[in-house]
Amino acid sequence: MSVIETMIDIPAEHEKNVCGQFDSYLKKIERTLHVTIVARDGAIKLIGPEEMIRRAKSVFNNLVELSKRGNSITEQNVDYALSLSFTESDDAILEIDRDIICRTVAGKPVKPKTLGQKQYVDTIRKKMIVFGIGPAGTGKTYLAMAMAISAFKNGEVNRIILTRPAIEAGEKLGFLPGDLQSKIDPYLRPLYDALYQIMGSESFLHNSEKGLIEVAPLAYMRGRTLDNAYIILDEAQNTTPAQMKMFLTRIGFGSKVIITGDRTQKDLPGGAASGLDVAMKVLGRIDDIGFCTLTSGDVVRHPLVQKIVKAYDDYEQRDTRQEERMAGSVPLRDRLPKKERKQKRTKEKS
Repeated sequence: MSVIETMIDIPAEHEKNVCGQFDSYLKKIERTLHVTIVARDGAIKLIGPEEMIRRAKSVFNNLVELSKRGNSITEQNVDYALSLSFTESDDAILEIDRDIICRTVAGKPVKPKTLGQKQYVDTIRKKMIVFGIGPAGTGKTYLAMAMAISAFKNGEVNRIILTRPAIEAGEKLGFLPGDLQSKIDPYLRPLYDALYQIMGSESFLHNSEKGLIEVAPLAYMRGRTLDNAYIILDEAQNTTPAQMKMFLTRIGFGSKVIITGDRTQKDLPGGAASGLDVAMKVLGRIDDIGFCTLTSGDVVRHPLVQKIVKAYDDYEQRDTRQEERMAGSVPLRDRLPKKERKQKRTKEKS
C-alpha cells in the first residue's frame, strides 16, 4: 500500500481545542490510525497509507466543525469520531450535534452524542412508551430527563413524574433515620442530580412545591391514573413483573412514558424475575411501544467506563459459553438450572 502525504489547515483559534492538551488528541489519532502527524504553524501534515489518511482527514474535519460550533472537544468526541471513520457514516457526528434537546441552567446544550443516543431520542419523540435499555453511562436517564423537561417547558405536558424502585444495590442498609421522605431520598438521588443540573434547584423546588414535578418511589404509583404527564421509570431492571404491569397500567391520556434499565445490573433477590425482561417479551409487538438498546459504544462517561463495560460483557459471554459447553457434556436427566449449577460448584470449592 502506497504511502502519501497531505496537509490540513486548522484555524488558529481552534487548533488547541482540536489537538488537545500537549497534543494528546493528535497522539491518539496517530496510534489508532497508524499515521504520522506533524503539527506546525496552524497546519497539520498527515503521512501514511492512503485509506488511513482519508480516515484521519475525516476525523479532523469533524473535530474542526464541532469546534466551530462552539463545542469543547473532549476525548469522547475524538474516540467517537475515530470509530465512525471506520464506517460509512463518518460524518454522522455532525448531524448528531445539531439535535439540541434543551439547555442546562448554566446554558450548556444537552444533546445526543452517539448514533445510539440519537436513535433513542428520536424514538422518544415518535412513540408513546419507550424502553431505553443499556449499560451504565449511556445517558439513558439523563436524556430522558432532558426530553421531559423540554416537553414541560414547551407546555406539551402539565407535570413530570419520576420514579424508581427503592431497592438496595446488593447490600442491606438497615434502619435509616428520619421521616419517610428522608428514607427514600437516597434511592432517588440520581434523579434529583439530573433535575438540578438541567433545570436548576430553584426552578425545581418551585415546581415541586406546586406539585408539577414529583419524584417518588415506584410503590407510590399504585392506584393512580396519570394524565398529561411525562413519566420516567428509572432502574426498571429492579422491578418485579407485577410492579411493571402496575406501572404501565397507570398511564392516562396525553402522557408519555420512558422506562430505563440495565439488564446486567439487577439487585433483585436471587431467582426473582425482572419486570423489565418480562415486559420486553410481552410488549415487543405493540406498535406504540418502542425499544431502544444502547451498547458500550454509546457510553459517554470517562473512556475508562466504556472499557470496563466492554470487559464485563466479554467476560459474561465467555462464562455463558463455558457453562453451555459444560451443560452439553452432562446427560439431559442430570442437568441442573444455571443457578443451581453455580451453587453446586461453590459448595464443591468450599
